[in-house]
Amino acid sequence: MISDHFRLAVAQLNPTVGDVAGNADLVRKARRKAAEEGADLVLSSELVLAGYLPEDLVLKRAFVRRCMDAAEELARETADGGPALVIGTPWRGSDEKVYNAVVLLDAGEVRAVRYKYDLPNYSVFDEKRVFESGPLPGPVDFRGVRIGLPICEDIWNDEVCECLEETGAELLLVPNGSPYWENRAEERLQVVVSRVVQTGLPLVYCNQLGGQDELVFDGGSFALQGDRSLAFQMPQFETALGISDWKRDGETWICEQGETVKLPDLDEANWRACVLGLGDYVKKNGFPGVVLGLSGGIDSAICAAMAVDALGPDKVHAIMLPYRYTSEDSIKDAAECAAALGIRYDTLPISEPVEGFRSTLSGLFEGTNEDTTEENLQSRARGVILMAVSNKFGHMVMTTGNKSEMSVGYATLYGDMNGGYNPIKDLYKTQVYHLAAWRNENMPAGMLGPGGEVIPSNIITKVPTAELRENQTDQDSLPPYDLLDDILECLVEEEMSVSEIEKRGHDRALIHRIEHLLYIAEYKRRQAPPGVKITERNFGKDRRYPITNRFRDRS
Repeated sequence: MISDHFRLAVAQLNPTVGDVAGNADLVRKARRKAAEEGADLVLSSELVLAGYLPEDLVLKRAFVRRCMDAAEELARETADGGPALVIGTPWRGSDEKVYNAVVLLDAGEVRAVRYKYDLPNYSVFDEKRVFESGPLPGPVDFRGVRIGLPICEDIWNDEVCECLEETGAELLLVPNGSPYWENRAEERLQVVVSRVVQTGLPLVYCNQLGGQDELVFDGGSFALQGDRSLAFQMPQFETALGISDWKRDGETWICEQGETVKLPDLDEANWRACVLGLGDYVKKNGFPGVVLGLSGGIDSAICAAMAVDALGPDKVHAIMLPYRYTSEDSIKDAAECAAALGIRYDTLPISEPVEGFRSTLSGLFEGTNEDTTEENLQSRARGVILMAVSNKFGHMVMTTGNKSEMSVGYATLYGDMNGGYNPIKDLYKTQVYHLAAWRNENMPAGMLGPGGEVIPSNIITKVPTAELRENQTDQDSLPPYDLLDDILECLVEEEMSVSEIEKRGHDRALIHRIEHLLYIAEYKRRQAPPGVKITERNFGKDRRYPITNRFRDRS
């Protein structure tokens, strides 16, 4: 029995949704390492055996059974006298309902099961679709310590923690599956501060790590003492095992020793989120690498840099696909970017396929003027070639459109939108420029790419253009990106009215035009590949607008 001291290990792991055996092995390895450190208890993240978010997998009885079997097998392994485990898993109760659960495994048994009470059903979360809400939980007994086990959303409101404190909990251990978006770490901290103030109890916040489709879980696990001071802080964007020592002091527990690391600033956090999301998507889905069109523009250049940081230069294949409107500057810039990154670079001119399409369509198009139809043939020819390379060699095509362009439909279906994943899908164009310059001056820890200027400065400073016709620039069709992005942030992130946006100094007719473009591009975005969520309102799980939509704000 523990009397006055115990050692806690917080396992910040990167599970894969559906890989129950592999996820159990991650827990098993963390437990072995924790045992070497003399730990008494190992805490892991929400639904670690299933991977988070499991979505409708939870509706499959066989999947839930496999998760429960894995938990029971891990329980039997705790008979060796080593550390106990607190792990998250789907759990089918005696009532045959399925719960988002946390289980305490110790001395060869499942010693306690607690169910998530507060199921989130907003933003990226849809837990009420697949889980039942559990009753308000009481604490569990761990070798003489009364531990509260609220699960993630349970601490975002006061009811669960209040119940745990009133029923005798001495310490709160919280498994979480909290995805990244900008400034999310500060938001979590404020929630935890509120719960500690409310209960007077120390709280340990264990968060998942890793990419899952469009979501990135950034880790950043931490703990607060009962007086709200920081007990320890684990890193973001890295797997880690945090060891901390706790002692009883009267009626509460105090963390005597725990390592505290500095969290990255916003630019580094955004970069590492994009890199982690892309890398995990490629690796967890079994692709040997990525292929992308390297145009000499800022978007493809930053995507190439992120891919190299995520996967290494040997797993990134860049292809320049020039046509008659491709400038010598673009060809030079793309080659220099590929050389700086150390990646394979090929040039495949698209004149023949484009002219072949034009020839095939010439009779049908006779008597019409050239317009975006002919421009889009170039993009679609490039898309076909990249997909052919992907089919032949297995590399995933990476798309490179930013949030500004995706917002207003400045992208070609079955052309530059072809592909499997987009690391900058949720970055506005102004953010892309900013992060490209930032990466040239910074080398974040854990990146697999080179340091120094990996994106040639000319790519950052030159006027942006799609080069689909003579002397074209993006501003032929769009307002300057600083204006466009501010209007889009008002419309997308803030859901502001036209009148409110106009008060910020924007022209009313321009706002109407951008709003219209935003709505009519919805059908394109529905067909776009997934990409890393960076903002609070990404195109995907967060923003769910109808495709058929005649509403326009003319107030």
